[in-house]
Amino acid sequence: MPPSSDTLHHHTRRMRGRDPNQLHRVATPLELLFDLTFVIAFGLAASQFAHAQAEGHYATALIGFGFASFAICWAWINFSWFSSAYDTDDWIFRVVTMVQMIGVLVLAIGLPRMFASLESGKHLDNSVMVLGYVIMRIAMVFQWLRAARQDPARRRACLTYAAAISIAQLGWVAQIIFDVSVSLFLILTCILLAIELAGPFIAERKDGGTPWHAHHIAERYSLFAIIALGEGVVGSVATISAVVEEQGWTMDAALVCIAGTGLTFGIW
Repeated sequence: MPPSSDTLHHHTRRMRGRDPNQLHRVATPLELLFDLTFVIAFGLAASQFAHAQAEGHYATALIGFGFASFAICWAWINFSWFSSAYDTDDWIFRVVTMVQMIGVLVLAIGLPRMFASLESGKHLDNSVMVLGYVIMRIAMVFQWLRAARQDPARRRACLTYAAAISIAQLGWVAQIIFDVSVSLFLILTCILLAIELAGPFIAERKDGGTPWHAHHIAERYSLFAIIALGEGVVGSVATISAVVEEQGWTMDAALVCIAGTGLTFGIW
């Protein structure tokens, strides 16, 4: 049988866009593997948040955790929406996804330094986090440019995504180079966040959009919420273990178990 027109050399496949009406579209094993890196990221963010609260640094805890949560969630959103529209599952897509996973882990490693810099109050040190984003975004821009080349009908939308990601990332890098104060950092952050959010809006509303799959996206967000809620279970187990080790199985341990599980279940 002659090879399909969609098949290139080395078993690559053209990014012509997935069918947005495909039946039984579910998360792929690669997407689930990618999500595991975010378990680590959320775990480190939660532990730093708890540490700052225990030290009485409530502003540091709230600002740091809010910033970390957005960084983690936005990294996941960037990949997941692209994957919903253009997941070819060929070797190129898999290797580039692995590079993005490395970027997520670097981002996670930078969370303690960011929280520590907030506690000092001099400036916010998110250099390692930005390095993680640089790794992810080089891979992400490559994916969008590949899609723009191989899907002419949606070329404009793909290029808009690539441009917005590149401009925003240059802004994050510039903040590190000029070593701005915390107050100026917050102002510039608002500007860069506006650019981050404007990119998808313009691409999807003004430039024709991408063939993302509604059911697939809904399932992906559900799985991501489970990852975040998993930290509630981990926290409950850690607290119960500490209480049992100190006091044995007491009414306090039972109440902590019920409260922790009930709170997580209630949020779900």
